[in-house]
Amino acid sequence: PVSAEVAATDYDTMIQEGRKLADIADNVCVKVPLTPDGLRTCKELSDDGTMVNVTLCFSPGQAILAAKAGATFISPFVGRLDDISQDGLGLIEDIVTIYENYEEFDTEVLVASVRNPIHIIESAKMGAHVMTGPASVIHQLYKHPLTDNGLAAFVADWAKTGQSIL
Repeated sequence: PVSAEVAATDYDTMIQEGRKLADIADNVCVKVPLTPDGLRTCKELSDDGTMVNVTLCFSPGQAILAAKAGATFISPFVGRLDDISQDGLGLIEDIVTIYENYEEFDTEVLVASVRNPIHIIESAKMGAHVMTGPASVIHQLYKHPLTDNGLAAFVADWAKTGQSIL
């Protein structure tokens, strides 16, 4: 999906913007805030078949409301919770556990505000479905000193043979 965020905060305007954004293409996922009007918008748009991402989630209770409103995705912000000394990954664990308890919840957990590779790895271990984060953190996933050292050793050993594949 392609994410498109409504700019409004009131229900009437969010619905209008959400419908306009959804009309762009079938793969557009409309992003709404986790507010009463955002949840009303989510319910109406999702009932019409539009994918909706409910964003700015900071508690399990909020995640339950989003799932009940038919959200395609819930976006808990792990890094922002960690920034204020709360357990961001604990929130992911709680949401995944709650969603697994209810077959009628089809909402996927989209881990947002990722700050480091541990956020990605631990969220994946817990069963989160999607992650959004900076490229710098994603690049850290494949970096490892033993990989770098091993590659340097392979290249050096190959050079000693004097051979070329090309």
